[in-house]
Amino acid sequence: MTSLRHLTFGLLLAGSLSLYAGGFASPTQTSYVDLVNPLIGSQSSFNLSAGNTYPVISRPWGMNSWTPQTGKMGDGWQYSYQANKIRGIKQTHQPSPWINDYGQFSLLPMTGKQPIFDEEKRASWFSHKAELARPYAYEVYLADYDTRVRMAPSERAAVFEVEFSRTARQEERWIVVDAFDANSELEQIDSYTLAGISRKNSGGVPANFANYFIVRFTEPIQRLVRQERKGKGGKHSLLAVNLSAGKQGTPTTFYAASSFISRAQAQHNLREVLDRSFSQVSEEGRSEWENQLRRIAVTDSPERMRTFYSCLYRSLLFPRRFYEIAPSGEAIHYSPYNGEVRSGYLYTDTGYWDTFRALMPLIHLVYPEEGAKMAEGMMNAYRESGFFPEWASPGHRDCMVGNNSASVIADAYLKGLGRINAEELIQALLHGANSEHPTVRSTGRLGYKYYNKLGYIPSDVGINEHAARSLEYAYDDWCILQALKKVGAAPELQSLYAERAMNYRNLYDPSLGWMRGRKQDGSFQSPFSIYKWGDAFTEGNSLHYSWSVFHDIQGLIDLMGGDKAFTQKLDSIFTLPPIFDDSYYGFVIHEIREMQLMNMGNYAHGNQPIQHMIYLYDYAGAPAKAQYWVREVMRRLYTDRPDGYCGDEDNGQTSAWYVFSALGFYPVTPALGQYAIGTPYFREVRLMMPEHKEFVIRASDTTYPYIQSAKLNERPWEKTYLDYETIRNGGILTFQLGAKASTWGTKPNSRPYSFSRHLP
Repeated sequence: MTSLRHLTFGLLLAGSLSLYAGGFASPTQTSYVDLVNPLIGSQSSFNLSAGNTYPVISRPWGMNSWTPQTGKMGDGWQYSYQANKIRGIKQTHQPSPWINDYGQFSLLPMTGKQPIFDEEKRASWFSHKAELARPYAYEVYLADYDTRVRMAPSERAAVFEVEFSRTARQEERWIVVDAFDANSELEQIDSYTLAGISRKNSGGVPANFANYFIVRFTEPIQRLVRQERKGKGGKHSLLAVNLSAGKQGTPTTFYAASSFISRAQAQHNLREVLDRSFSQVSEEGRSEWENQLRRIAVTDSPERMRTFYSCLYRSLLFPRRFYEIAPSGEAIHYSPYNGEVRSGYLYTDTGYWDTFRALMPLIHLVYPEEGAKMAEGMMNAYRESGFFPEWASPGHRDCMVGNNSASVIADAYLKGLGRINAEELIQALLHGANSEHPTVRSTGRLGYKYYNKLGYIPSDVGINEHAARSLEYAYDDWCILQALKKVGAAPELQSLYAERAMNYRNLYDPSLGWMRGRKQDGSFQSPFSIYKWGDAFTEGNSLHYSWSVFHDIQGLIDLMGGDKAFTQKLDSIFTLPPIFDDSYYGFVIHEIREMQLMNMGNYAHGNQPIQHMIYLYDYAGAPAKAQYWVREVMRRLYTDRPDGYCGDEDNGQTSAWYVFSALGFYPVTPALGQYAIGTPYFREVRLMMPEHKEFVIRASDTTYPYIQSAKLNERPWEKTYLDYETIRNGGILTFQLGAKASTWGTKPNSRPYSFSRHLP
């Protein structure tokens, strides 16, 4: 049996090993999925994040994911690269350790005279040298049991193959099923099958929430041992099964599937893998991942490609599909908003405060068919709860600030994605902008009455992070305005949102030269420090948030005194030492520590508010500085290793920044359909667009970051931006790069869009 395991590992590794021979890999010879490291960012902790990720073994956007579980039940850090024991192979839906999990249970093969249920005692030692994680499959050697486990998921199910120790007799071979606490249930329903219900969750669910799961064995259950205990959240159910002997010398195979709708639907979902081998399901998953990753076909060195495709993999996990396929073939979903089973699509496990910036624009550009279903899912969430989600897992969660669902749904609508009723969309946007959710502070607009009356949320009315909310609301109002324009809304309504889109100006303090909170009487918040994290801002300070005028950079330039003064302020973020004031939190939060450690001054790339800032040099006639700093961040702050990020990866956002930046452009203003140019990272990239069109990006020598000249379809290109339609229609964009900054892109008419330049 050892030889079978080695053969399996060898086949999975073959594609990636061939890339280490040197030279450049071309799209025709490269297996992109074999470049992915699912362990990227998993070397993290509460105090310091290198991604705060875990290996997500899944299909792209899969409803169910799986991961090896090293942390205790209920621990948000469910897998840590530093750990050396595995407690089980866990079904998971966790988007972030801070949000935690739901729809969870675990399985662990073991050997012994009696099964071990206690998770501390049953945990087996393992080594990364005997662990293989791929996006589509996971394998590990459980040293304490001399047992090898392989698992490959489909979208809603998984197949397991287990090679028990040769020295363990048949009656000593066990599979433990742990449904976790919170009033879970487990029972045997026939000679081959277990059925369970996991209710453990971390919030955002109605009273009838449940994850129904099925575990189906290929050999009859010979013996069953049950344990029920009282957990912190209610009954904790566990079962261990011993199976009848199978064919001599063959692995033990079993299947698992789950549903948020019913046991019957879970049994239907099981058909995705039933009677199929690990290698069959694994190969199908490998092919599906390859097809998605191949949408962006890169030609470059394996080292660069590994980081890129590991980031692209992380960009294709969330928001996850939360719908199932009924026996009739119809897409249906359990609604975490009202507890009903409804028709249509639904997606969850994302926070738009993070992902409106780059992840959702990436999906809308490169994966528009998935973006269309996500947009329809957002409309379903509105119908079922009265609000678009801001942070969903699986329903509304009270996390972060802003009304940035407006950016996401407006961007989809403006690009023609999804079957969206325009009248209903405007109704939903206006409701979200002028309402507060009755129980979830992050949904709708907290403080909207103050904002609508004063043009900002005051600092002295008991609403935290007031300046951050005000700045993001102004951008969201601009997004709403774009939708209003498209539907031909009444001029007075358009004028109202055009006016509100300029509210960012109310927070600019000319005496400081930075954004600052204001009181109800119009005076500025005092005392105030531009270095203070939190309080007026969200996980950042004024140095980070003053750039949050995504839709009107020219207006911000004007406030700050023109191009030269604006550029100097951008420079200062990197030249200042990493000074900070943590008094709002009372301790150094991990985001502060990550900024401090990166040796980039006050630039805090490990969190989202400042990630677009580098591209703002384009708007001030200094694109060479954008080219330099984009390349520095990519070179210094990203790798494909377990410590590969400089802070929380956050559901694909920090990865999507890298993906866009490697292509050479970035969506500074989501919902606009325009991308600011940075600098290309690869010698060649082929973007696969709809209707079999390709947009090709080529660079002469990516050793250097500085653009000397550019051509689009053989014509000189001086603009520091690209339009959505230009990319979508296909073409060839070529760059000449050099070692020194040039004058390319410095002409005033080369700059990207700013709202104030288009006002009457």
